[in-house]
Amino acid sequence: MTDYRRVVELILEELVAAGAVAPARCGCHGFTYECCPDRVRGLLDAGATRLGLHARDGGDNNVASAIDHTLLKPDATATDIDTLCREAAEWKFATVCVNPTWVAHAAGRLRGTGVGVCSVVGFPLGATTPDVKQYEARRAIFDGATEIDMVLNVGALKSGDVRTVTDDIRAVVGACAERGVTSKVILETALLTDEEKVTACTLAKAAGADFVKTSTGFGPGGATAADVALMRRVVGADMGVKASGGVRDLQQVKAMVAAGATRIGASAGVRIVKESMGETMAAGKASGY
Repeated sequence: MTDYRRVVELILEELVAAGAVAPARCGCHGFTYECCPDRVRGLLDAGATRLGLHARDGGDNNVASAIDHTLLKPDATATDIDTLCREAAEWKFATVCVNPTWVAHAAGRLRGTGVGVCSVVGFPLGATTPDVKQYEARRAIFDGATEIDMVLNVGALKSGDVRTVTDDIRAVVGACAERGVTSKVILETALLTDEEKVTACTLAKAAGADFVKTSTGFGPGGATAADVALMRRVVGADMGVKASGGVRDLQQVKAMVAAGATRIGASAGVRIVKESMGETMAAGKASGY
């Protein structure tokens, strides 16, 4: 464990020197300095355009393609999952995100629609062992999952047990890589210090994960623009960053995109897309189209 810990210490030292840890916040809005709305107004516009938030073609609402349409409540019924899938197919969300028990059902409903199925592993606590998480991932993939969101071992991370966290992430990432499935690592940022967030992002990147993700939605807090910005700075441009937990409207989506998010997890996906369409129509009327 000592060698692993020293590696992380060296990484942290470099990130601190580069300003990646505990980024300064602006006094006007409380965001990280680089994400202050007054400072990054142009980036907001650029990010919104990139995700189609201001798409001119009202029939091609690309904001939906950045959203995992999510239903992870324990009391979700088959009817609820059918509704989720129908909405996802209609609005062309990136995926539906469901608990493992619903993967096969959702995959059957979405076959041929172009919408993927995302499932969760070690959810929501992350406190199961790596071999169990690996089996859970493989079973979800067998049932039709195209993306896996795993919760890392939060307790091990906070204990400084970098070896266990590394093995935990690699077990799931390896299972995903075998089948060409996208892997995301959930940090549960509300439980972590900035230094622990940096460590988690560094380990996820080293393990070959495709995304890091902020939250389960079941923890004490959800996604914040500050956390997304920190995660983006640590993982760089090559990995995805998913903002999830409490993202309920278009303005929050814009803030997360401005901070560096490339995917949004939301149960309010339909409302967000409708807000985007309404904004696009209003912009068109204002410009005379």
